[in-house]
Amino acid sequence: MTSAPVLHESKSSPNSRRVRMFIAEKGISIPVQPVDLGAKEQFSDAYRAINPRSQVPALALADGPVIAEVLAIWRYLEETYPDTPLLGTTPQSKALVTMWERRAELDGFAPVMEGVRNAAAGLKDRALSGPHDYKQIPELVERSKQRVANFFNDFNERLATVRYVAGDAFSAADITTLATVDFAANALKMPIPESHDALRRWYDEVSARPSAKA
Repeated sequence: MTSAPVLHESKSSPNSRRVRMFIAEKGISIPVQPVDLGAKEQFSDAYRAINPRSQVPALALADGPVIAEVLAIWRYLEETYPDTPLLGTTPQSKALVTMWERRAELDGFAPVMEGVRNAAAGLKDRALSGPHDYKQIPELVERSKQRVANFFNDFNERLATVRYVAGDAFSAADITTLATVDFAANALKMPIPESHDALRRWYDEVSARPSAKA
């Protein structure tokens, strides 16, 4: 009998949360191996043998390969567990999910991460995650906050026209957007502005899904 894959992840990692939510929406069960980022376990020899980039999440398959990067893990899970599709079902919906998920990551998630990593005292020489060290650029923090504010504006406009980020169906684009909104509120102290009714309507609905607590 083939063993199940193992997800190496951290509860403090927004990227890990994106994968946990995807798994929860699928209704599947995958064994989890916690990685203590606070203790810098991601830099240990043991973990680097799993993911040389020292990042979470990483999905270790039973037959040997390790899949890293959120989108790659999602793709594997979508193909392996096709029930409850989250990456679209038709050529058009697949393209729209990919487009809007990409916008959520580039215009929202990445700026939050940039702001956090260039401001946190404990990340002085770790402004970018991964195997290499980069010094912080504090001047980027304010620009990051402006980018997040623009993300809120743009997605508020989008959600005034559709129920979910990519259209009529909940998808991976909503997962990244929710992770971004919560990440911004917690790490940059930038909650959704009170004036953004459409984004707040969407947030109230999506954050009530059981997967949001995964």
